[in-house]
Amino acid sequence: MKLGLPSSRRGQAQERSRYCLETAGSKMRVLHIITGPLAVGGAEVMLQRLLEASNPDEMSHEVVSLTELGIVADRIRKLGIPTHALRMSRNRFRIPNPVKVLRLAALIRASRPDVVQTWMYHADLLGGLAAKLANGPRIFWGIHNSTLDKTHSRRTTRWTVDVCARLSRWIPDAIVTVSQASRDLHVAAGYDPLKFVFIPNGFDVTLFRPDPAARHEVREELGLAEGDLAIGLIARVDPQKDHGNFFRAAALLANRRPAARFVLCGEGATERNQELVRAMSEHGLLERVLLLGLRSDIPRVLNGLDICTLSSAYGEAFPLAIGEAMACGIPCVVTDIGDCAFLVGDTGRVVPPRDPEALARAWDGLIRLDPDGRRRLGLAARERIAAHFSLPRIAEAYAALYRRVLGPTVASGAPSARPPRAPAVDDVGSATAAASLAERPDQVAR
Repeated sequence: MKLGLPSSRRGQAQERSRYCLETAGSKMRVLHIITGPLAVGGAEVMLQRLLEASNPDEMSHEVVSLTELGIVADRIRKLGIPTHALRMSRNRFRIPNPVKVLRLAALIRASRPDVVQTWMYHADLLGGLAAKLANGPRIFWGIHNSTLDKTHSRRTTRWTVDVCARLSRWIPDAIVTVSQASRDLHVAAGYDPLKFVFIPNGFDVTLFRPDPAARHEVREELGLAEGDLAIGLIARVDPQKDHGNFFRAAALLANRRPAARFVLCGEGATERNQELVRAMSEHGLLERVLLLGLRSDIPRVLNGLDICTLSSAYGEAFPLAIGEAMACGIPCVVTDIGDCAFLVGDTGRVVPPRDPEALARAWDGLIRLDPDGRRRLGLAARERIAAHFSLPRIAEAYAALYRRVLGPTVASGAPSARPPRAPAVDDVGSATAAASLAERPDQVAR
């Protein structure tokens, strides 16, 4: 199989025409390339859910992990979607093996997708270059991060971002960002501002919904009494999630609210994590914190909570855990990172990061509302998710974007002379009203 770019623009047009003609009148074929591994993470889970919500009569999908597969890959395969792992490894200079990039280009040529959608920086760069070598599909980058500072980002990640910024005018037809904060950050880093399209994460309101029976069962399993107030953090144990901030706030609240209990759910939130247990002990919380570890029944766990929270210090874009809690009718308190304030709107509370006193006050404010007040706020949160960020709506936003950029090529077999510009945030269409037309609400008073 011959790899490489055609020697002329005429060759490029002929190659792209061949792709379009071969797919005329058929389903749109989308190849997703993700950095990986396909384990439990925000971007990985969102990819899985987007595939679950995709219209099979309109699109077919294939997934490639640059590294390894994992539990999310197993879920994707159960949908009947092919998955591949390139198992890329870096040398001591952390430079990807160029042979693997050529192999990826060969895979793209063999798959003949109409669209290559990449997920996260390394996939944006390497997947984008490979798709250019394959010379056929339209290319859509995906950005899921809202921090690039030297303290919290690897040097190689920052290098990758710098290269992507320089290539953003050449490689992608559009750049999908899941948060407006991410867009602003990357435009400031040098990305082409005209390529950005804001499509937030979406949430399955049929899976994540209020469930009184599950609430009773979970609280009974956790040993929570009728009057106990369960405040939960659904997050892996990681510096980004700032469990130290959570524990300091919990210690402050525990002194005022004897009925307060704190639930940690996520990878690393187990008694085997001695560093975590030591932090709990230092704050006098050993008898007040429940450690659930990684769970597969998150909708049930969320229904057992009275308040869901996010204590992150940096890096959040459009957090799945908070949207899922809102869909379950649970009021939320979040730190003002990424688009968290935009996500909760006026249905929750927003506090500055790394401010445990403000976090504890916000929790206490929701507790003072009493159960009926929290229930009303939770229902408003669910209505916000259903109206603006439901999964089918977001899946259609991706489909609408692809159709807009592809133009009439797939339907008619007549290739466009040049790719249209990426749609602005508010011209993707009504399908993205959730993502694009809603103004950023004022942050809730602290």
